[in-house]
Amino acid sequence: MTRPGGRSARVQESVHAAVRDLEAEQGRAALTVPLIAARAGVTPSTIYRRWGDLQELLSDVAVERLRPETEPADHGALRTDLEAWAEQFLEEMASPPGRAYIRDALAGDPDGSNAGQCSAYAAEQVGVILARAADRGEQAPDAEVVMDHIVAPMMYRLVFRPGPLDASYARGLVEATLSGLMPPG
Repeated sequence: MTRPGGRSARVQESVHAAVRDLEAEQGRAALTVPLIAARAGVTPSTIYRRWGDLQELLSDVAVERLRPETEPADHGALRTDLEAWAEQFLEEMASPPGRAYIRDALAGDPDGSNAGQCSAYAAEQVGVILARAADRGEQAPDAEVVMDHIVAPMMYRLVFRPGPLDASYARGLVEATLSGLMPPG
């Protein structure tokens, strides 16, 4: 999804910043469209016209917050790259802010586009890891296999079974995914 340019981009940024600032200052329960609009320097109708309601705005902010800031680290091998990425992904998503962003992203997403964008972020990260592996001549699974066998189980557990998850869970998913792909050593 391309970001809008010009005034639209400035409005989006000021409204997103207002949401983040007000949430940090007053807590989520205090957020209202008029309060956010006043902080952002726009009218409430601007927010309603662009986002529809508060939940859709919070969903849009959450999607932006879930966007990775950097490429995945290169540890020199597919397994270690995937393990490090999966551990970091799980840690970020399982954190209280990560879980809140996931809830927000899904709650204000009537057409599924925000969920699709979040999935695309993860797929882009996985694609970088798999491309590096291919450049090194390593056998690597298809990106959809990684999404289905590493990312999807994590997200399922985070959304539907919100118990504690740790790095060993992430590493276990990587092991299970790669074990059928790697030739016997």
